[in-house]
Parts: sequence; C-alpha cells; structure tokens
Amino acid sequence: MNFETDHQEKFQNLAVALAEENRDNIRIEANGGNSILFVYPPKDELKYIEKAKEKYPNAEFIDVREALVEFIDSIGWEDFKDYYKGYQTEPENIFRDSDDEEKLESLIIGKIKKAINEEKLPFLIHTGALFGTEIENIHIVENPEVMKFGIPLVVFYPADIQPDGQIKYLGFKPASKYRCKLVK
Repeated sequence: MNFETDHQEKFQNLAVALAEENRDNIRIEANGGNSILFVYPPKDELKYIEKAKEKYPNAEFIDVREALVEFIDSIGWEDFKDYYKGYQTEPENIFRDSDDEEKLESLIIGKIKKAINEEKLPFLIHTGALFGTEIENIHIVENPEVMKFGIPLVVFYPADIQPDGQIKYLGFKPASKYRCKLVK
C-alpha cells in the first residue's frame, strides 16, 4: 500500500481507539498498558507526522530527536563526547536512567508527564532516534507512570510489517511484544 491509501485507514483506526468511550479497551487489548503503537512505513514518517499534526492540533508532539539534543546540551558537547567514548560499548550507561542519575529516559518521561498534566494527548515522534541508546520503546510504554495516566500515550513507530505479520522496527529490528494497542 502507499501513503495516500494507507494513512486514511490508520488515522481512522487511531481516532476510534482514542475516543473517550474506547479508552478502557486500550488497557484490555494492551494487557494493562496505556499506549497505542501507531505503525507506519519508515519511508513515510514525515508524511504521517505532518498528517497527525493536522488531525490533532491540540496534542503535544514530543520529538525524541529534540529530546536527544536537549540531553546532550545539558551535559555539554565536549563532556558528552568524552562520556560517549568511555561508554561506547555500554550506551545504556549514557542514556538510560540509573539509581543516582536521570538521563535521556527521564527527560522523555518528563515531557510525557508535562503533556498529561496539561491535559494534552502525548504523541511520541521520531522514535528512531532511540536506536543505539539502549532505550527501547518498551521502556517508555511500560514505565509505571505512563501506564497509570488517564490519557494514553501514542507512540509513532516506523516499522515494516512482514508477510508473516511480524513487525520490524525501522525495517530490520524485530519488534518486542509491547503492552500497547496496535494500530497498523
């Protein structure tokens, strides 16, 4: 399928899933989760984001690319380079939260919380920027705070769907079994 025919059905399915009267179904279909995984071909990412911004003008679009830059800026470029060189084989030590230090993961969760507190529907976009950080989408959607919110999180998920139904994130990485409602 191509974008012109595919996006209408996907956005219609998303609207149905997000309808107030259907929100309990998200938790049921997602085994207690509170997120929607919106799957689309990676090559069409910008088109899907643009269309989502048209359809949901009052939503909060949380751009993972911008969060990554904000995180690096908070450390400082030179310190980040040194840190990255030191932990190159263990990127989770750079980006994932630890007991004593909040990192990129907390920054993203904080942006989701802020959107929820402002009663805005949070859309997580450009999630491909997480690749290589060891922060998996599952770490975000299964975060206890995200799971308890009254408003679901919509995760834009650039992936290809294989003939056997398997979903491959960014076209090559097999998707985890997320606690999310799937819109594909």
